[in-house]
Amino acid sequence: MLRTIKRALSLGRKRDIPLIEESLWRRATQNYAFIARLTPEENRRLRYIASEFLAGKSITGAQGIEITELMRVQIAAQACILVLELGVQNYEGWQEIVVYPSQFVPEREVVDDAGVVHTTRNPLSGEAWLGGPVVLSYEDVARSGDPELAIDGYNVVIHEFAHKLDMLNGEPNGFPPLHRGMRRDTWQQAFMQAYLAFCKAADKAEQLLHYDRGAALDALPIDPYAAESPAEFFAVMSEAFFETPEVVAEAFPDVFAQLKLFYRQDPLRT
Repeated sequence: MLRTIKRALSLGRKRDIPLIEESLWRRATQNYAFIARLTPEENRRLRYIASEFLAGKSITGAQGIEITELMRVQIAAQACILVLELGVQNYEGWQEIVVYPSQFVPEREVVDDAGVVHTTRNPLSGEAWLGGPVVLSYEDVARSGDPELAIDGYNVVIHEFAHKLDMLNGEPNGFPPLHRGMRRDTWQQAFMQAYLAFCKAADKAEQLLHYDRGAALDALPIDPYAAESPAEFFAVMSEAFFETPEVVAEAFPDVFAQLKLFYRQDPLRT
């Protein structure tokens, strides 16, 4: 399934990188909307970047799940679309990706405003740790590539790896390190205004949820989880930017413009 290519490193040395076999790449990515928008040259580069990503990461299964080559390539393709124009070096500094068969339930201790410690057991589809691993539910990973199960704008891999980019300058806060030429004040204004407006809309939708669930969900252009924090807003926006870019461009034009600059991609180009 794999053949070997040579890549020159910055130190002038070379190392072998297993290149994802073309038929495996096509099989793993054939149903991804973000792949369909790429030019043949971009698709070729993404395949190479994903190959380099896999050469540097350990993908391990939890709770008995066996990690296949198809699963590895699915994860790599979705993770690397974010860094197609940025470089896979943005994912350096950590190594492991842990994959559960479905949603996992970590046990956590949280302290409330009164100082009381509570134990929580909330099911998760994904999680990214600062300086540590990315944890994924494969059921959710596979959902994005299944036309019958896909949810508009939802992609757990893109979401968690957007957090990893956000963590390049510390704890995730929706303010990743910007590129030269991008203005911090413009980014902050675009995202904060959109976030505050979305939180208000989410509050209204939550009230409506008790009476009409369909209308409540239709009232929000993106996943209501984006209202949890600025960090989650950035991650959910990143999902939608690649999965349903027309929604982001229409509902959040200033945020869409900033994401185009940040990812150096335009999913709506003609």
